[in-house]
Amino acid sequence: MTRLFNDPARFTDDMITGFAAAHQEHVRAVPGGVVRARPTRTGKVAVLTGGGSGHYPAFCGVVGPGFADGSVIGDVFTSPSAARARSVAEAAEAGGGVLFLFGNYAGDVMNFGLAARQLTDDGIPARCFAVTDDIASAPADQTARRRGIAGGLVVFKTASAAAEEGAGLDEVVRVAEHTNARTRTLGVAFDGCTLPGSDAPLFTVPEGRLGLGLGIHGEPGVSEDTLGTAEDLARVLVAGLLADRPADTGGEGRVAVVLNGLGATKYEELYVLWGAVARLLDEAGLTPVRPEVGELVTSLDMAGCSLTLSWLDDELERLWLAPADTPAFRRGTPRESPVDEVAIRPAAAPRRPERSAATASGAAVEVAELTVHALRAARDVLHRDAEALGRLDAVAGDGDHGRGMCKGVDAALVAAEKAHTERLAPAAVLAAAGDAWAAEAGGTSGALWGVALRAIGAALPTDRAPGREELASAATAALTAVTSLGGAEVGDKTLVDALAPFATAFTARLRTGVPVAEAYASAVAEARTAAVDTAALRPRLGRARPLAERSVGTPDPGATSLAAVLTAVATLHTTTGSDPV
Repeated sequence: MTRLFNDPARFTDDMITGFAAAHQEHVRAVPGGVVRARPTRTGKVAVLTGGGSGHYPAFCGVVGPGFADGSVIGDVFTSPSAARARSVAEAAEAGGGVLFLFGNYAGDVMNFGLAARQLTDDGIPARCFAVTDDIASAPADQTARRRGIAGGLVVFKTASAAAEEGAGLDEVVRVAEHTNARTRTLGVAFDGCTLPGSDAPLFTVPEGRLGLGLGIHGEPGVSEDTLGTAEDLARVLVAGLLADRPADTGGEGRVAVVLNGLGATKYEELYVLWGAVARLLDEAGLTPVRPEVGELVTSLDMAGCSLTLSWLDDELERLWLAPADTPAFRRGTPRESPVDEVAIRPAAAPRRPERSAATASGAAVEVAELTVHALRAARDVLHRDAEALGRLDAVAGDGDHGRGMCKGVDAALVAAEKAHTERLAPAAVLAAAGDAWAAEAGGTSGALWGVALRAIGAALPTDRAPGREELASAATAALTAVTSLGGAEVGDKTLVDALAPFATAFTARLRTGVPVAEAYASAVAEARTAAVDTAALRPRLGRARPLAERSVGTPDPGATSLAAVLTAVATLHTTTGSDPV
């Protein structure tokens, strides 16, 4: 149970405030996360770790000399938004480019990827790398689909050490790729974790059992087994990792090892387990190199642990052993590179200007006002359904969908209301709403709703009410934006399963002369049916994919929330007499 918090919605913000105050010699807070307390030398690659909070010491606990230059921090178990990532990167970069390092989760890939493209467009070279060490989340011939869990610590450390030595951006990326290819992790859970403000864990494990192949965002294991002795568990973990040994490491017997506690399994228990693990590694001909035993990548108060092996060559061993000084990871005494205090870092190219936010008039003002009404309706239904959406998400995910949608729609509504009071055109109102939704919600849903709202706005005229063809184009544009960014298709068990039938039906009916309100209502009915039908699907993307069987029988939360919003907006026709846009 997570007991110490003020407002659960501000748990991460309050944590960052306290963390920065406690570690002023290492970090300073910036919008979106933290960066090193002292600037680095001009020309150094800025290595940034990132992801949702709830995992301390990952990800902010490893910021400091010899390790990361900064950390992008999202809400609990939620990917930080692209805006947060860009903010931290701009504060940390020193002229050598930026590398974002994170686990392989759809929201992280999406948001850090957006930030990297924006930074590059602004003259700051930026790259991304997603760690894929979790052997339980996909088979050996599909390593690119694996999740990133505690093995990320080894990847982060070696890449950061390479940057500290002066390697360029391409070389630091190569080190991250090389380390990841040689890193494998397997974890188990004895009990679930509880989100701040919740009165029940995201999942439970029956007494005397363990969940094998857990995630670090409150996801249960992919299977269950009997909980035996520490010796029994050591054999399961070591055997599982050795069976997945990377193909090109046959002659190498030196390994970086991380035995990681997930929050409620404490050090004495881990040391009991380590005694058995160390003996089994020795019997397998493997020599641990500076093993790390302790809490390094946690999941709030989850009871469980994971074992990571990373097969080392000479280069990786040097980087793994290199000194570091951070709040949570210290090794030797790193010498900070001298900083030219008066050096002027290369200025980033000016950000490309947004399309002009034209002032609206006449019928366009009414459309912008209807947009605000639609967002209010969305806010009301999402707050009403937040708890139910969270329960749907917790079946095979991290249980944060309801909270994230509420944060997103609240921010979008405030931004839209402000833009409307300035008499901006519908495109500008929707762009402001979309950007605010993405920035505050974070995660996959935040990014997707952000681009969808922007795409709808871009298809609408600035000086008049939209015609039928423009409404059809707006629906199609939203679908295109979402599928282009997220890569999902119908049948993947995502919000696309509700959005695609809605956009297709709405567009087809408009083009056959059906009144707009009637076309919208019938399209909404199809979206609701499609959302319910997702219960029969097995997820093929996102955090739910490794727990696909568990998800069968439960509707997708993203499709469900979309259908609920579309339904709420449909009521505007009866309450305002206006056609929905």
